[in-house]
Amino acid sequence: MSVRRRWCGQRDGRTPKGRTDRALSPVVGKALELGIVVLFIALITTTFYGDVIPGYRTTAAAEVAERTVVDAAASVEDAVPERTHRIDRRVAVSLPATIRGDPYRLRATSPANESTTALVLEHPDEGVGGRVTLSFPVREVAVSGTWQSTSESWAVVSNDGGRIVVTLENGRNAASGVVNAVAGGAP
Repeated sequence: MSVRRRWCGQRDGRTPKGRTDRALSPVVGKALELGIVVLFIALITTTFYGDVIPGYRTTAAAEVAERTVVDAAASVEDAVPERTHRIDRRVAVSLPATIRGDPYRLRATSPANESTTALVLEHPDEGVGGRVTLSFPVREVAVSGTWQSTSESWAVVSNDGGRIVVTLENGRNAASGVVNAVAGGAP
């Protein structure tokens, strides 16, 4: 019986030679499991922030840009009244301050060989932008100017000798005859 007690380590409280790592196995196993979980979470996070989320942000920003340029074009078109006897009108246009976290600008452009005018959204991100051709009634309308998204935007309509002129302007303007128009959606 004494041999059995010595072999099991019951006599002096020690375990036999080679059995000193018994309590270490569960700790190492749990540490390895924790390491695998941390690596998995790091891989998923890297995948989302490296590929999925930026692509989604660009797609969502492109949709906001498209909606903004269409609504801004509608505001410019609506600023021109039906009766053109005497025009002196300023229409406030509300634009989102940023798209995808960056300011942008809307520019009126008329190609040299065409009689149409377009409103173009220019953004620092190549995947975000838009272009809409402006459509006015039969009479001739000249559109010029640029709107910056970081300040108040105005469509100023005037009559220049039988020709209607719409100028895109920025800045505070407290003139009479201001009509509010809303363009775009949430930034």
